[in-house]
Amino acid sequence: MMNAIVTAGGIPQPGDKLYAYSNGDSKALIDIAGKPMVQWVLDALSEAQQVDQVIVIGLSAKSGLTCKKPMHFVSNQGRMLANIVTGVKKSLELNPKYEYVLIVSSDIPAVKGEMVDWLVTTSMQTKDDIYYGVCPREVMEMRYPTSNRTYTKLKDMEVCGADVNIVHYSMATDHLDTWEELIGNRKSPLRQAAVIGWDTLFQLFTRQFTLQGLVERASQRIGIKGRTIIWNHAEPCMDVDKPHQLELMREDLARQQKPVKTPAKKRPAKTASVQAEAGKPRVKAAIKKK
Repeated sequence: MMNAIVTAGGIPQPGDKLYAYSNGDSKALIDIAGKPMVQWVLDALSEAQQVDQVIVIGLSAKSGLTCKKPMHFVSNQGRMLANIVTGVKKSLELNPKYEYVLIVSSDIPAVKGEMVDWLVTTSMQTKDDIYYGVCPREVMEMRYPTSNRTYTKLKDMEVCGADVNIVHYSMATDHLDTWEELIGNRKSPLRQAAVIGWDTLFQLFTRQFTLQGLVERASQRIGIKGRTIIWNHAEPCMDVDKPHQLELMREDLARQQKPVKTPAKKRPAKTASVQAEAGKPRVKAAIKKK
């Protein structure tokens, strides 16, 4: 079991593709099928058996969000890495015994509680510093054919990144300069590879890396033990960054909310003899006491 940090500090600015939908407020509060986007994530964490407490970064209790787990709000620190570091420190304050913490983005509204549990159970089979999820292109496009995600092309597969991952608490204190650069370039796998090393960038660009080879190279360069988690569900990797992805999620989750109509049971047709019997008048016998 571990705590979860929900990053919800992003506010779309003029020129951002989601600015018209946020009305100057947090991206996490954009409505999706009748709920703020982040509320869907909190609902999933509510149902996850492996989650103890939830720390929301960038929003306050005034937002009206709810969660079945104890929920704590921390103000936006201005940068994503600073938000994560603050969240990890808060988690240690709440539960010093927990060595790991979930980092969950507020813009993956389709994630489910059982998916979060699977990630925790699968990851905790080893003792690594960071567990980074990826989704193969065929898995994503089978579930969301029109998602138009950006994929990293490797020698053995094409993948996109997940938005729910697990890190050891030491990640909040070590290698912060490198993490700052990697997070700042999270939408560009090629720029991230350049941070790790130009030879890595060249090999990635020429598709000489397998997924495992890339993980080993990155872990060696940063000085950590990293493990890749390959998802067979697209939902934890389907983030909302663009208007068409927002509309995709609105339609998908609205469809999930619709109650399934069950056909009404038909009464068995009456037979001719039953109908005839039903047509006869009923006579009550009068019982006289002598």
